[in-house]
Amino acid sequence: MPSNTRDAQTLLIEGPDAVAFAHAQFSSKVNELAVGRWAFGAWLDPQGRVRALFHLARIADGKLLLLLRGGKAADMADGLRRFVFRSRVTLREAPAAALATGEAQTLHDVHIEGETISLGCGSHALRIVPSTTTGDVQWQPVQLKLGWPWLPDEALNKCLAPMLSLQRLQAVAVDKGCYPGQEIVARLHFRGGCKRHLCSVTASRAIAPGETLRRGEQEVGIVLNVVNGDTIEALVVLSDDVVDNAIDDNITLGDGDDSLLMTTIERWPA
Repeated sequence: MPSNTRDAQTLLIEGPDAVAFAHAQFSSKVNELAVGRWAFGAWLDPQGRVRALFHLARIADGKLLLLLRGGKAADMADGLRRFVFRSRVTLREAPAAALATGEAQTLHDVHIEGETISLGCGSHALRIVPSTTTGDVQWQPVQLKLGWPWLPDEALNKCLAPMLSLQRLQAVAVDKGCYPGQEIVARLHFRGGCKRHLCSVTASRAIAPGETLRRGEQEVGIVLNVVNGDTIEALVVLSDDVVDNAIDDNITLGDGDDSLLMTTIERWPA
């Protein structure tokens, strides 16, 4: 797919037990999601690390659509099938599609027109369009400013939910029943202990999604989304210590020709 577009990795969960199955596996309150609405959701491993982050849309009583924000739908489907057991549910990767930007649409609303599904994001809509339709990435800088992470492969299975500010996005709940990683989510929420959090920054040189950020020999973070324009903007996960000790919100990593100056624009809590 051209570099100025992004493919839509989508997964369908269908059947009489689709909602109950998703509610048991994912960290958000899937059973409270109404038809025609979407919410952020996550699938965690038992250690509370994020396997997948996604928009979860209920498009019918027994039909859920997941738009992944990183990773492959086929891989997620394979992983989830191990937990189906006797649930009356099927999982399948949706046909190839692209992402495009739509006009302003109420946050969390879902509109379906033909083969196009629009997810309302407030100031815009994120549209899932057939792969034969031209996509775009105009939605990316808007969502970066909102602090909506997109996870490169290098960040999958590595970031705890608080590092990605998932409670702020209502992608994790501490007051629902058991789900993978729930004990870790609750412990970090009530006792603290997460020492890295999500930040938006500008960068002095090119950085790439998935790039490890280091101070000397110490790993201090990872790059998530990057938008290149008049300035280089990015969402990164950074060590609290590095941010707390920044001078006038400026963080310098490395030295010489490879040095990187980042200016913190915003920092999000868990």
